[in-house]
Amino acid sequence: MAKKENKEKSRYTDEELQEFKDIILKKLDKAKRDLEMLTEAYTTGNEHDTNDTSPTFKVLEEGHQVLSKEENSRLAARQQKFINNLENALVRIENKTYGICRVTGKLISKERLRSVPHATLSIEAKKNQYKGQKPKPDYESQQKK
Repeated sequence: MAKKENKEKSRYTDEELQEFKDIILKKLDKAKRDLEMLTEAYTTGNEHDTNDTSPTFKVLEEGHQVLSKEENSRLAARQQKFINNLENALVRIENKTYGICRVTGKLISKERLRSVPHATLSIEAKKNQYKGQKPKPDYESQQKK
């Protein structure tokens, strides 16, 4: 009976890392363009302002503009975090530590990294992370009580 050698990979090859790097660079480019658009949306004034309309409408419109700017600001902050995560993934590629789960030490699946290229947790570690948290209350079931 021939013995099967069960040698598990400890890191991705340089070719595989290059594939992930290309994916990350494309996502990073798009994310930076999106961030620029979001930043413009909340830092520049609206050229379709309500300066020449009735005072009541102007108050309502200004309230809407403030909410829109706050939402764009939150989206921009989230986008900046995404960019930082992608840039950190590029550093891990350069260090040849990309794709290694920070909890289990095992390789994260290629499928996961292709869809979430900045992932630092395997599916197994991510599931275990959620097991320790309480489930969020279901709004509808609480309304029926």
